[in-house]
Amino acid sequence: MLGLSACTPAAPQGTEAKSLKVVYQKTDSYTALDDVLKAAKAEFEAANSGVTVELEPIQANDDDYGTKLALSHRSAETAPDVFYEDTFKVRSDVDAGYLLKLDGYLASWSEWGNFTEAARAAGRADDGGIYAVPLGTDTRAIWYNKTVLRKAGVAVPWQPKTWDDILTAARKMKAADPSLVPFNMYAGKATGEGTVMQGFYQLLYGTGSTLYDEQEKKWVVGSQGFTDSLQFLKTLYDEKLAVTPAEALDANVWKRVFGEWLPKGRMGATVEGSYTPSFWQKGGAYEWPGYTKDMGVAMFPTQHGQAPGGVSMSGGWTLAVGAKSKNPDLAFKFLSTALNRKNALAFDVDNSQIAVRSDVAADPGYQAANPFVKDVSALVGVTHFRPATADYPRISSAVQEATEAVITGRQSPAEAAAAYDAAVKKLVGGDKVIEK
Repeated sequence: MLGLSACTPAAPQGTEAKSLKVVYQKTDSYTALDDVLKAAKAEFEAANSGVTVELEPIQANDDDYGTKLALSHRSAETAPDVFYEDTFKVRSDVDAGYLLKLDGYLASWSEWGNFTEAARAAGRADDGGIYAVPLGTDTRAIWYNKTVLRKAGVAVPWQPKTWDDILTAARKMKAADPSLVPFNMYAGKATGEGTVMQGFYQLLYGTGSTLYDEQEKKWVVGSQGFTDSLQFLKTLYDEKLAVTPAEALDANVWKRVFGEWLPKGRMGATVEGSYTPSFWQKGGAYEWPGYTKDMGVAMFPTQHGQAPGGVSMSGGWTLAVGAKSKNPDLAFKFLSTALNRKNALAFDVDNSQIAVRSDVAADPGYQAANPFVKDVSALVGVTHFRPATADYPRISSAVQEATEAVITGRQSPAEAAAAYDAAVKKLVGGDKVIEK
């Protein structure tokens, strides 16, 4: 014990030892952030004698993680000093008083200038202040198995121009092998934000409609595009071109997409994020060396092929400092360590993220990380972001409910769209909606 004590760094004289609590998400298939935070902890503790970083991963999916994180914020005793925050929750959580404003710290952080303007905006709240710093961002695309498409007589590389092109290819795949899943789009409440980001919004924003009118600051109701998007999902599920409704309502269906159906040639295509290769690359949850030659990527088309020709959605996660932190200076110092160039590069490569730092984006190691980096990065040109308002999480739930009602046959697309409109009016008030 004496020998061990002699090797332990002492707290600086005249101060007491301090600790920082860092809360974040970790799952069996998502460990990239855990690895980076462990590296940041070692780096930070070595540079800050007497400070201990307590890493507290929450093993949960996105929705359950958000619920557990919100519970921890309720008390100063359980609130984290630094935590992992989804971009779409920044504004609502700022309103709830969970996040510390970072402008003063960022002004003196020499590396802040390396972050793109769009990345900076991801952590901005209604008051114009910055409350979170992004780890990376993403886009959405169609990921398809070349072998499955070729067997069905669909030429590759494949780039559908319209929604009908998707249905035509999916029907060919189904005819060639009735046992496989031709085209996966998530739907229903079980897959949470995956339903809207990797499903419904790809459709909605390709009709010319939007979820929210940024000019008027109002939620859109009565949209033909909303109904058309639900009709596309109904067609996909009714014709058994997607997974079964029962499979869609399983929160873990994505594990079968990545770990079973695509690698084994049992699925033609899925709409997923630019992070997809992270599951298959060396060290990923579902290592599949053949993905680099067997998989292809395509832009999701607009409804009728109208300009700009394609659609993508972008999101991403950030690190934030808790408003109740007793050591905010140290907390930001840890945040800036976790997001320095070295750690940001490691995270973006391991998690197949689109870099938000210009120096990381230019790094040869990043550019060579997987063969799809260039394609998915190019989709930034046609991408959309979720409305960054405090109301958004509840609106998202209403959209998920509409998709579930349609794929299970509980409501027609028109009925589900009308129920959504009514739910939005009830959630935000009639003065905050616009019909268009």
